[in-house]
Amino acid sequence: MSAEHAHLPPGVEVIATLPEAPARIPAGAEARTIRVTLPPGDPGAPPHRHPGPLFGYVTQGEILFELEGQPPRVLKAGDALFEPGGDVIHYQGGNNLPDAQSQLVVTMFAPPGSPVLTVVSAEELAERRHLRVPQPGRPDPVRNREAPGSRRA
Repeated sequence: MSAEHAHLPPGVEVIATLPEAPARIPAGAEARTIRVTLPPGDPGAPPHRHPGPLFGYVTQGEILFELEGQPPRVLKAGDALFEPGGDVIHYQGGNNLPDAQSQLVVTMFAPPGSPVLTVVSAEELAERRHLRVPQPGRPDPVRNREAPGSRRA
């Protein structure tokens, strides 16, 4: 435990700190606390972005998590996560467990009335493919996950 947190009472633990957070929060933003519960094997939402940064914590199970410019990683119960929001694409946020539910809770800072997420079109995914960290054998979301209203050729 750091000296900064030595004064905390028993049972209170700082899981993660993000010193640069204030600079990322949009002016006039509201804070939203969001719980995401995924049934076994659920791939989560298609590639999308959020209107502002979010900071959260996996409360149950395992989440396969991937942001644009970062390799995919598995977050387990007890792990903290950060997403900058804005232009960054959130590629994966699915349940990594085939036989158990997974859950996370996040606090998002976003302009009032903005959507929680906006699905990214197949065309934009194709245009930004070069920004995604290459992974051998990974399915291509442009071919395998479509935005609402799009259709396969």
